Amino acid sequence: MTVYDIIKKPVVTEKSEALRREYNKYTFEVHPKANKIEIKKAVETIFNVKVESVSTMNKKPIVKRHGMKLYKTQLKKKAIVKLASGNTITLFKEV
Repeated sequence: MTVYDIIKKPVVTEKSEALRREYNKYTFEVHPKANKIEIKKAVETIFNVKVESVSTMNKKPIVKRHGMKLYKTQLKKKAIVKLASGNTITLFKEV
């Protein structure tokens, strides 16, 4: 698994933007089997920053109904990455 397979996409919500502004924490959707060490290395190599800590959470699949058919949503894993002071990611640049 490469570093680009581990980090899927950034999560941009009001709560994640507040975390970014106040605490220098960035939120990403990551591969469900990635651990904290792999996530830390991936963020450091892709964005060229220093990571202090990584927090992860799993979102379990939910059973939904479409007419008579039942299906499950996908398992998702989210990581909140705290960067060292002075480091920023330009992907989340304010407009």
